[in-house]
Amino acid sequence: MAKYILSLDQGTTSSRAVLFDHEQNITGIEQKEFTQIYPREGWVEHEPLEIYSTQYTVMIDLILKTKINIKDIAAIGITNQRETTILWDKNTGEPVYNAIVWQCRRTSAIVDALVKDGLSDYIKQTTGLIPDAYFSGTKIKWILDNVDGVRERAQKGEILFGTVDTWLIWKLTGGKAHVTDYTNASRTMIFDIHKLDWDDRLLSALNIPRAILPEVKPSGAIFGTANIDGAEIPIAGNAGDQQSALFGQCCFEKGDVKCTYGTGCFLLINTGKDAAVSANGLLTTISAGFGKEVQYALEGSVFTGGAVIQWLRDEMRLITDSADSEYYASRVKDTGGVYLVPAFTGLGAPYWDMYARGCIVGITRGTKRAHIIRAAQESIAYQVMDLLQAMENDLGVRIRELKVDGGASRDRFLMQFQADVCRAVIILPAVRETTALGAACLAGITVGFWKNQAEVKELWRKQGEFEARMDVEKRNELIGGWHRAVERSRRWTS
Repeated sequence: MAKYILSLDQGTTSSRAVLFDHEQNITGIEQKEFTQIYPREGWVEHEPLEIYSTQYTVMIDLILKTKINIKDIAAIGITNQRETTILWDKNTGEPVYNAIVWQCRRTSAIVDALVKDGLSDYIKQTTGLIPDAYFSGTKIKWILDNVDGVRERAQKGEILFGTVDTWLIWKLTGGKAHVTDYTNASRTMIFDIHKLDWDDRLLSALNIPRAILPEVKPSGAIFGTANIDGAEIPIAGNAGDQQSALFGQCCFEKGDVKCTYGTGCFLLINTGKDAAVSANGLLTTISAGFGKEVQYALEGSVFTGGAVIQWLRDEMRLITDSADSEYYASRVKDTGGVYLVPAFTGLGAPYWDMYARGCIVGITRGTKRAHIIRAAQESIAYQVMDLLQAMENDLGVRIRELKVDGGASRDRFLMQFQADVCRAVIILPAVRETTALGAACLAGITVGFWKNQAEVKELWRKQGEFEARMDVEKRNELIGGWHRAVERSRRWTS
């Protein structure tokens, strides 16, 4: 009997491979960062072949270092950065352009044109999304319009489109499978989340040939087979990173909430079979699952979460290691009145301002490095708080518990501050790699490695929690300052 599930977690800044045993213990993990490309202000790209090579390398390194028998791997689960868009030649496998990353704002004018044409309500009703450069549809159009000869080749059936999961599966299966899952499709802005099919009206509006689009399957399904050193291993789970984390946190019931702290921050609440429509800037999306009967979620997206700490490290050189941010934030009793709004690529929910830009306000002669670092830390929690409040307003409920995961959830200062500003209990799982775990669970259930979701939930374990301890008056004062700072950043480049 097979002993492991292999999870491939392709993120915005790094590729990971994680090996889980039947008890959901991590047997091994490998990670490799890859190049971030910024051709112009507001543009973000990745090299598709580097995405695949780093993902394949960490997978092989993991197998070699753990010294497992490849035949002991029951299945592969894939989870990925969503919305990032790749087009490639169907015959040669060569990308026609760099991957346009979800953070990229180059297609803002295309979005404005869709809004001007009166498509905003239709997009929201059909796709659950708000017109924004964040999603894949306008990125596809940009490549078709701006790379010589690609539109003509696409019309001849020579070009394929995929989000990162599709690209990885196509490569791992030797070009045999051109597929995606409902969760990734639901983030393209061209997929009808109710009919579970690509939408012809939106394809026409963006002039995208249907022939380039992948087949769409449930998240728990057989997507193809990967040949690894002669062993045929089924790819049996596939979900966008945030839906995968929702599944990995065992948020199977209506009302279950999680937040992932990665490059961005993503708050999702399971709404069951109800595709709830937000009046507060949240998105309706499909959550990971099995079969044609899908569940939905409301989602709020923070574009710049943990990335603000990378910015402190790499561009501002205020810290030498991301972990240093917790130390410096704890060295001062507050930010000294400083607020940092990390709207580097605009603001996501609940503001949806493509033209917002980052700002630091409240600086005085007494402002120190530690104040700015602490303000950066606090900005992550404030943004998540805005999402939680929007979610509460939409659903008319008070959210008292929030499961968290992702790299920044290891930061005790941040998690305590998050509990304080949200007035919620922050729950940390024993397995922090919940994005990878979600994909593993989807694959494992599909092939019978685990019986069902109930067995998976029995294995889930809590590591600890943080409870609110800030007084209400102080909390309200801080939040008021944050919202004033956000207003300073809005519509900056419009």
